[in-house]
Amino acid sequence: MINSVARGVPVAAADRTMAICRAATLFCALRGWVPVPEMPLPNGRRADILALLPGGDFAIIEVKSCARDYLSDGKWPDYREFCDRLYFAVDLDFPQDLLPGDAGLVVAEGRETALLREAPAHPLAPARRKALLQRYARVAAGRLAALSDPETHAELRAALKVE
Repeated sequence: MINSVARGVPVAAADRTMAICRAATLFCALRGWVPVPEMPLPNGRRADILALLPGGDFAIIEVKSCARDYLSDGKWPDYREFCDRLYFAVDLDFPQDLLPGDAGLVVAEGRETALLREAPAHPLAPARRKALLQRYARVAAGRLAALSDPETHAELRAALKVE
């Protein structure tokens, strides 16, 4: 990603987003967090990454590929009610002064990341944490099952599809 930019080759927004997501996922794994990408939330939103932390807390990492991506997306405040900590993940070219100071900041360069600002804690209520943990487990287990038997998963999805 960054190497392509350095050589003067433009990186498409989707490629840039994917590269930041990969780096953010690795960031989570290296800290013992267990990330689930594209996690549907109870309010109808979808978090870029919802990670379960070793102590049972949840972090949401919102990936932003450029200023326009951030400025045109007002959904991220809705994620706070479903995590104990909220982070933004961006690359080196992102104008960091746009991001709110009350969220964590992870900066990616290729597969490497740096935590520039820790996210302040805003603990979930116990009932919300339990409901979120159950949702997290169902989604993660369903995705694992789909990977181990994609044919049956496709049949089930087709059978349950509402017309």
